[in-house]
Amino acid sequence: MIVIERIKAQLAAHDAVLIAHYYTDPAIQALAEATGGCVADSLEMARFGRDAKAQTLIVAGVRFMGETAKILSPHKRVLMADLEATCSLDLSCPIDEFSNFCDQHPDRTVVVYANTSAAVKARADYVVTSAIGVDIVRMLHQQGHAIIWGPDRHLGAYIKAQTGADMLLWQGHCIVHDEFKAFELQALKAQHPNAKVLVHPESSEAVILEADIVGSTSQLIAAAKQLQAPTLIVATDQGIFYKLSQAVPDKTLIIAPTAGNSATCKSCALCPWMAMNTLEKIEAALTDFKHEIMVDPMIAQQAKRGIDRMLDFAEQRKVNLQVQGDTQKYTALFNHVGPA
Repeated sequence: MIVIERIKAQLAAHDAVLIAHYYTDPAIQALAEATGGCVADSLEMARFGRDAKAQTLIVAGVRFMGETAKILSPHKRVLMADLEATCSLDLSCPIDEFSNFCDQHPDRTVVVYANTSAAVKARADYVVTSAIGVDIVRMLHQQGHAIIWGPDRHLGAYIKAQTGADMLLWQGHCIVHDEFKAFELQALKAQHPNAKVLVHPESSEAVILEADIVGSTSQLIAAAKQLQAPTLIVATDQGIFYKLSQAVPDKTLIIAPTAGNSATCKSCALCPWMAMNTLEKIEAALTDFKHEIMVDPMIAQQAKRGIDRMLDFAEQRKVNLQVQGDTQKYTALFNHVGPA
């Protein structure tokens, strides 16, 4: 495509690198790979941007990912394909309301998911991702901390069940993962009895109970490589199929159902904000530089504290990123997976 060649030329001309999320369009992920960029989850995107030699980062994802990249790379120019691409979890957790909630429980340690605004991260003691959340909350629980968790209620409930921690949960949810249906998943499993089910922990408890593997996107990809099943049913955004297909080209991948028989689509697992990222918008961002992410320096400094605590924890503990499920015997094989 001509637009791809133009973007490649712009990346080179502007000392820029393309950093794409797993849930973006496959063409964008492929372009990032072809140009020395990165395809990953939000934390790995930010870490890659921080460590990259390029002085301009073009982030294909949603706004909080661009903010996190800017927090970790304050002296670099961070552009986004679309500044209006947001996240339902971010939207569900306005800083004023969340801050008031925290103020009502001053004795609790505040732990927030990476899928939040820079302002919410600044209010937190720890920022975590889905891969490392269980480990950090377990540590805090063992140290006697009571916790405020935000914003995803399903991920929070999953972490609470895994750790036994005293957690007050903010009641946000991801509009994609919240739509997976356990009863439809049961029916699909009956049609494919030899399949294994991979579920992201932003899904409901009922869906998680149907899973063979529960983990972050990075963990699900790693697990797919180790499972012997010929068919995998996947309960997360369909964008992950690009990297999954690379990882397990010989396996059949089926997206988990999100709706009943009367729905217009059986499996509608596509984030509408991720879909706002297009090749044309990436080209435009590299042409006029109008889609630059800016974060207030004071907020960035405060938000970086919680992010750095997560990074330090991961480095010091060499956190065990083993997923929950029947690949536990393959623990050593997951040591290379980054906490994204």
